[in-house]
Amino acid sequence: MTKKALGPEHPSVATSLNNLAGLYRALGRYAEAEPLYKQALKMRKKALGPEHPSVATSLNNLAVLYDNLGRYAEAESLYKQSLEIWKKALGPEHPDVATSLNNLAVLYDNLGRYAEAEPLYTHSLEMRKKALGPDHPDVATSINNLAGLYRAQGRYAEAEPLYKQALEMRKKALGPDHPDVATSLNNMALLYYAQGRYAEAEPLYKQALEIWKKALGPEHPDVATVLENYADLLRKTNREDEAVKLEKEAQAIRNKK
Repeated sequence: MTKKALGPEHPSVATSLNNLAGLYRALGRYAEAEPLYKQALKMRKKALGPEHPSVATSLNNLAVLYDNLGRYAEAESLYKQSLEIWKKALGPEHPDVATSLNNLAVLYDNLGRYAEAEPLYTHSLEMRKKALGPDHPDVATSINNLAGLYRAQGRYAEAEPLYKQALEMRKKALGPDHPDVATSLNNMALLYYAQGRYAEAEPLYKQALEIWKKALGPEHPDVATVLENYADLLRKTNREDEAVKLEKEAQAIRNKK
């Protein structure tokens, strides 16, 4: 409808392409998402100019996709480009700038570059609290991510209260069956697993698995992730047959995707 009414090169068409790509990325259909993100980016640059905030949105979204795929060098370059555009166009304290800082921190976290990630996480968190209020889901995301950094560094006593805070905020803001709640449950289970607190971790993995299956479908990459995490716990508690079963289920999802 948008193509017919406005023409195939209109920015609104690019927005539709970008949004459809976002859906495919959320569903783990990465091969379908990438060409749509690239097409939307090209159209926005042509129609709006290379310094427009919508161009920064496209750059950021494509970077998130590459981050999901482990294409970190490509993701880092795009994150930095989007960050500079948003700072220039919207000002250094805008929520979109906070999002860009958070995403870049996630990338550094994934790469083990913790000293670079931590100040970006904390800066993004303070910006989001100020701009969006202390109970906003994006604030919960920043808290969750900072907790993940602490967990990765073995700073478990600092991580646990942050994970709990993010979980409660997400339940309250998004409802108990939202995928972000499952993310919090899975992350807290990982923390307990790292500490050998297996009896506390197991029910959290089960809850996360059920939420993700229901919300995202049984073949989503996040389902594979929690299956793998749960299998590790089963193996640690001498339930090898159950662990192998879950690993095969996860591998089938990975192979298909």
